[in-house]
Amino acid sequence: MESGERADEEDEKLCANGLSMDASQVEAKLDEGNIKEAESSLREGLSLNFEEARALLGRLEYQRGNMESALRVFEGIELQAAIQRLQISYSERTPPRKGRAKSDSHHPVSQHAACLVLEAIYLKSKSLQKLGRVKEAARECKSVLDAVERIFHCGVPEVQVDARLQETVVLSVELLPELWKQAGLYQEAIIAYRRALLSQWNLDNACCARIQKKFAVLLLYGGVDAAPPSLGFQMDGSYVPKNNLEEAILILMILFRKACLRRIDWDQSIVEHLTFALSVCGQTSTLARQFEEVMPGIFRRVDRWKSLALCYVAAGQNKVALNLLRSSLRKHEEPNDLCALLLAARICSEDALVADEGVQYAQRAVVLSRDVDEHLVASSLQMLGLCLQKQSAAFTSDCLRSRLQSEALKSLEQALSIECDNSELIFDLAMQYAEQRNLTAAMQYAKRFLDTTGGSVLKGWKLLALILSAQQRYTEAEVIIDFALDETAKWEQGPLLRLKAKLKLSQSLPADAVEIYRYLLALVQAQRKSFGPLRSATQVHEEKISEFDVWHGLANLYSSLSHWKDVEICLDKCNEFKGFSVETLHAEGCVLEKRDRVYEALIAYMNVLALEPNHVLTKVALGGLLSKMGPKVLPTARSLLADALRIEPTNRMAWFYLGVAHKREGQVADAADCFQAASMLDETNPVESFSSIL
Repeated sequence: MESGERADEEDEKLCANGLSMDASQVEAKLDEGNIKEAESSLREGLSLNFEEARALLGRLEYQRGNMESALRVFEGIELQAAIQRLQISYSERTPPRKGRAKSDSHHPVSQHAACLVLEAIYLKSKSLQKLGRVKEAARECKSVLDAVERIFHCGVPEVQVDARLQETVVLSVELLPELWKQAGLYQEAIIAYRRALLSQWNLDNACCARIQKKFAVLLLYGGVDAAPPSLGFQMDGSYVPKNNLEEAILILMILFRKACLRRIDWDQSIVEHLTFALSVCGQTSTLARQFEEVMPGIFRRVDRWKSLALCYVAAGQNKVALNLLRSSLRKHEEPNDLCALLLAARICSEDALVADEGVQYAQRAVVLSRDVDEHLVASSLQMLGLCLQKQSAAFTSDCLRSRLQSEALKSLEQALSIECDNSELIFDLAMQYAEQRNLTAAMQYAKRFLDTTGGSVLKGWKLLALILSAQQRYTEAEVIIDFALDETAKWEQGPLLRLKAKLKLSQSLPADAVEIYRYLLALVQAQRKSFGPLRSATQVHEEKISEFDVWHGLANLYSSLSHWKDVEICLDKCNEFKGFSVETLHAEGCVLEKRDRVYEALIAYMNVLALEPNHVLTKVALGGLLSKMGPKVLPTARSLLADALRIEPTNRMAWFYLGVAHKREGQVADAADCFQAASMLDETNPVESFSSIL
């Protein structure tokens, strides 16, 4: 028989009522097509009634693989009579501690007969399933469970239940939802799964876990919306899932907990499904907590470290993730794990302080991937290029920086030669050339990126518009933005509208810029209200641009127009959303400086650097302000400006103020070089930093 089905106690013997007979006698009559004679033989030989004989005969035919014959035998069995017999049997049963009543002597017989009938209906369902009549099979299987619920009003008890009856119940509970799924009736399958899990069937842990897992898989990937559980299943104060995803996560977390407590065998697929479900709703930090609570010995610690690292990267906690990956890549663990090396390199490529470590990871990945897969080679070279580019920002020497940038471009080009249609590689090259102000090459790769992606990725249009603005082609950049707006959903238009406002300001159209910001503000407020007061972290991230960003942009716009009262209103609004943020403090410092309140501006700038020591805009602003305040503070000004250029070598205002500082110190040649660099960068300066795209 198939897994999950039971065989008879004896293949050669048929047993009932304490009697037995050779199965071969019955099989011979069945082979001759004499079903009635086989039935009569069973009734006489084992003292069976009509239904009991039919049940045994049908089971025999089923075990022999004669599904159609088994189905003909099962027809005519009266299920209601079996229900009544079992109801009488279990309702009249005397508790063991009071002794057995005399009338109980017939109970084993009636129980056995009724259990045979219930088993027959289950096997009838299986026969129909194998014959392709799945809907009929589901209805027959459901009738078994309905019968059991009528017999046991409060659920199947853990004791005093015939073993065969319990086994039939378990098999039917597990089969019913699968039949509904095979029939394409997913709502009925969901109802059957909930019935299996929320009713008392006396299931063992392994069976319950199998049902829970299959239900979670249906909820996650079945493509059907499940209505919330009915009120009949709900208890006061209990948590009721609102949608498929919540219900699946709840079930998978229960399964995960069972596995951690060793109530069921460890199943890696549960972890994979839970990872997918929590990642979809942006709750990777919740997943990380689940991994952290797993007791040692459940699964390999290296696997736990890597899983935790992925969770923390998705949650934006890169430092924690990198520390975990460092542990997994130690020489006594798995130092040659390609996935871990690439993830560690990706994290390092975003931070200049650890970029040199990322270069080492990427170089090891390049060597290891050569014998594995071309895609992994390209990915390794891509990570190497990004890490080299970020590493170049840590050097003050122009020669070293230029060499590293050249190596970065070479690595990315080599990766692209392996995967010519890799859109992310094309975009990375466009960004690298744009940040190095090679606008011609950047334009070529930006257009290639749009061609490769079919114009479906927003950052491609934004990059193209920024490159055009760096070429002083503001009208063309605005056309690109308008086209992108037409192709973009309303909630994703925020960054494009902000860029369009800056393009308007660059064309000396401040009134148009203000109007765009007002529309953007209305859009952002409408989006915030649509999410409601209890927004998730994912919803906040999906806003693309926040209300704080809009007020901050308006403050900078009004500041450039010297509309001080409007600036104050905007900054007050900023403080309502983010009190004492570096952006607001920097904007306040700029306003104070423009209004000749120098010492107050100095305090504001220093407060910013106290909160974020590497804030480039503030270093430039403070360095520029100090460069005008006399020879005693010029060394401090130069130090601040040089540090800003180390972080952002293409900051034109840093070069300009550094030239001012050199000029005041009498270093005319150095000043000229700085002014020339500032002038060249001014000619290729985009309206918004290229890095704002990332």
